[in-house]
Amino acid sequence: MQIAKSKILSIAYCLLPVAFFLSGCVAFQVAGEIQKGRMELLYGDPKVALVHFQRAAELEPDYMLNNSIFREGVWTYVGRAHYASGRLPEARQALERASARYGEDNLAKLYLGLVLGRDGSQQRGLKEIEAGLMGLADWLDYLEYYHTDGRYWDPTKKIRGESRRNLAMVRGREVNWKELIENAEWIGKEIEQEIDRAAKDKSDDHVKESERADQP
Repeated sequence: MQIAKSKILSIAYCLLPVAFFLSGCVAFQVAGEIQKGRMELLYGDPKVALVHFQRAAELEPDYMLNNSIFREGVWTYVGRAHYASGRLPEARQALERASARYGEDNLAKLYLGLVLGRDGSQQRGLKEIEAGLMGLADWLDYLEYYHTDGRYWDPTKKIRGESRRNLAMVRGREVNWKELIENAEWIGKEIEQEIDRAAKDKSDDHVKESERADQP
């Protein structure tokens, strides 16, 4: 019995490196699918983006964007791709899943509100849009004051300004839904682009610092 147990433990220890290797491969593959999907969502075909995001969701349903301090889950990306493709019922299902899983995913709330508003549930939609806009603006404020990378995010405060302007509209007596939808979609796209802009600005700063350090 003891010999059999020892053999099982030995096999388990031998398989550990394989498990770690496969886990790393899956994580790399998921990150690649997300990045391809992001580029298609921003600059290409949302239907192609959806294929990449769905592959990522199948591989890792709990994936959160991990190459940035901004938190966005894979189901938010799936929902946004459905939304951009005009598939509102599918978008709602994915975004409700994302919002339930990731309380800090403000884009999930924002886009869920857009889907609800366009699908006839305007009061609930306004609440979700309000939560998303407020969450994004507050998060950017927090970065500015408390995070070392804050200077790379929304340095002109344009996203925060637009978010708070639309918050005022949401909280007002009358809501211009056409304008609100256009503005919220702009904010969503800007935040997604800000992920890449912030990363580039940070990288550029590191290069400059390295060059200064190498100077005699």
